Amino acid sequence: MFPSFSYEMPTRVEFGRGSARRAGEEARRIGASRVLIITDGGVLAAGLLDRVTAGLDEVSVPWEVFSEVEPNPKDRNVHAAVDAVRAFGADCLLAAGGGSPIDCAKGVAIVAAAGGKIRDYEGRFKTTSTPLPIIAVPTTAGTASELTFGSVITDTAAKFKFTVKSPLLAPKVALADPEMTATMPKSLTAFTGMDALTHAIEAYTCRAATPFSDAPAIVAMELIGKYLRRAWKDGADLEAREGMLLGSLLAGVAFSHSDVASVHCLAEALGALYDAPHGACNSIALPAIMEFSMDACVERYARVAACLGLTFSSPEEGAERAVEEVKKMAEDLELPSLSVFGVKEEDFGEIAEKSVANSSNPDNPKIMKKDDYIAVLRKLTGK
Repeated sequence: MFPSFSYEMPTRVEFGRGSARRAGEEARRIGASRVLIITDGGVLAAGLLDRVTAGLDEVSVPWEVFSEVEPNPKDRNVHAAVDAVRAFGADCLLAAGGGSPIDCAKGVAIVAAAGGKIRDYEGRFKTTSTPLPIIAVPTTAGTASELTFGSVITDTAAKFKFTVKSPLLAPKVALADPEMTATMPKSLTAFTGMDALTHAIEAYTCRAATPFSDAPAIVAMELIGKYLRRAWKDGADLEAREGMLLGSLLAGVAFSHSDVASVHCLAEALGALYDAPHGACNSIALPAIMEFSMDACVERYARVAACLGLTFSSPEEGAERAVEEVKKMAEDLELPSLSVFGVKEEDFGEIAEKSVANSSNPDNPKIMKKDDYIAVLRKLTGK
């Protein structure tokens, strides 16, 4: 018996080299009269906005830049950007960056349109108001926030990450330009690439998986397995950058119609408590949680191994090889341990409790309890 499911993909994707230069054309298509660009200081300093703003200038659409988005976007970032929207009179948002600026823009889009505070919209389908339209221009190949309809925001007072989900939040268009990812340093290429792999693996192996999420997850794993090491070794390898961006997009389609699981639960708890980069936490936690979950989904882990180009003689061997390959990939990409983010043993209990409380925890192939998370934390920190 096949599972029941719903499939919706509101975002139009324009993929290819140079597509970011079409920002002005897309703003005109939307009917925008004033555009607020939401980004972060790193994207601004790298000069990546130049090709985007040139397109807006070509069609005479006024724009301003809000560049105060922090990693793990905060509620305060959303509310400050809403003030900027109202002061400038923007009727369209252009989000340029990785997951942080794009997730922030989604929060801004709904609060600017419907009022209140971003935490008011925590959960699924908490608004029927039409948000401001978003043009998304990713500069990393990892989060796929440019086509998903969720936004993860940090409540700074509670030190808790919460999710706002609605198809209404999906960007109108994603300008997926591999050239915009070519300046990523090695560390960011590694973290975001492993983040994309985590999306694909969790979407494929979690309890919420469906045939419509399986198909893009499988192709995403194949692409990431082929191109991640290449992109890390040579950032100027545009074929590898294309492969990684496409893999990230497909992984985003997959988990949008399935779910993520315990890797993300742990990463979001760590990000909320220590402000550690989300992609880095996912990439570090992935091998350990795969090892914990392996015996609950042997056949699917074996398929992961096949997607990563491995051969094996039995599903059990394939599942073990998948875990070992992800460990080796983490080593090859020189990923650090969690200790670099100052994770303290006395916080293990709180981290574990926040992980268990995450709405995606029940979808892990093998349910993780508080003690299981603590055991993983000990393994990852050596404490």
